[in-house]
Amino acid sequence: MTDTLTIASGATAVTVRPSTGRITSLRIADVEHLHQGERFGSFPMAPWCGRLRDGVLDFAGERYEFPRNDAPHAIHGTVRDHPWDIVERTDGSLTLTQDLQPRWPLPGSVTQSFTVSDSGLSLAMTVRATDQPFPAQVGWHPWFRRTLDDAGEPLRIHFSPAWQEERGDDYLPTGRRIDPLPSPWDDCFGMPDGVDVTCEWPGARRIRIRSDARWVVAYDMRDFAICVEPQSGPPNGLNTDPRVVSPDDDLVVTTTWTW
Repeated sequence: MTDTLTIASGATAVTVRPSTGRITSLRIADVEHLHQGERFGSFPMAPWCGRLRDGVLDFAGERYEFPRNDAPHAIHGTVRDHPWDIVERTDGSLTLTQDLQPRWPLPGSVTQSFTVSDSGLSLAMTVRATDQPFPAQVGWHPWFRRTLDDAGEPLRIHFSPAWQEERGDDYLPTGRRIDPLPSPWDDCFGMPDGVDVTCEWPGARRIRIRSDARWVVAYDMRDFAICVEPQSGPPNGLNTDPRVVSPDDDLVVTTTWTW
């Protein structure tokens, strides 16, 4: 499988690694905006986002258990860091797909698409059940560089969420919605009209992230990057707020990054 593929338009170039489904590079006017490294860039989250309590899904009278890769929880789904098949590629677009099995016990697939323009990047993800219904979420986990160059001002994020999911000591929502708290964050926020967050590197670049997803996780506890993660449900939402997909009802979520 090709290690990396680059799609481009004008001064924008986006590099994707099909072996993991990750965006490894977002270069605008030859400036890299994503933190580099095997675990970084921007990766897809499916069929759940964030932490799944104790790595357990209870659904339709069955219990399913997943590796606790963020002990004691399972985190960020099963599709990151696993191979994707190339469905279609043009100079400015790319579509990848991946079967959910064997790590996910219920038959299904995830498809993600990438389309670049001179002034933006459009992303979409679809979860499809091919046999029986199951709960699902999708989201994106970009690691934006804290600074774009040694002399630049650090990244600031601007948004106006309707609420914050109160975070318990186990880093999962307690079920209470509270007024948004100031940074530092490893927190999920509700935006019922759709995610709308602006990432600003003062004097250098503004990237506006919008999505039809209604939750966003902000994570700024590393000194080298800030994450702004549109997602279709809150952490542990497969158990607490499930969106069920079925063979005749896909989950489709989109996000656009414009500058």
